[in-house]
Amino acid sequence: MTEKLILTDAQWRERLTPEQYQILRKAGTERAFTGKYDRNKAAGEYFCAGCGAALFTSDTKFDSGCGWPSFSQAEPNAVEELRDTSHGMIRTEVRCATCEGHLGHVFPDGPAPTGLRYCMNSASLAFEPEA
Repeated sequence: MTEKLILTDAQWRERLTPEQYQILRKAGTERAFTGKYDRNKAAGEYFCAGCGAALFTSDTKFDSGCGWPSFSQAEPNAVEELRDTSHGMIRTEVRCATCEGHLGHVFPDGPAPTGLRYCMNSASLAFEPEA
């Protein structure tokens, strides 16, 4: 079980940029093709911008053409998936397992072997290139 990071709203506002706060804490979404990691092809690891937890590795990232960074799988126990019925549709929301920050959504239209597309907001991620 992942140990949770729990902060007050004021602490989150101090810790995050306004865009990160809107996405991670209020389940917002950045516009397609505007995020800094959509076209990132560098080798490395992606972390939660809210708490620093490891979420995805570059070897699971692929170009889905959707306008957001897409991954075929998350690191073990890194994310939680919740039913999302907002906006008149049924989707699966993806949240950081450590801080419960909104990352994006997962869809069943990704590549083999998982068949999943974790469609994430760049603002919810931090990237560390391989050394």
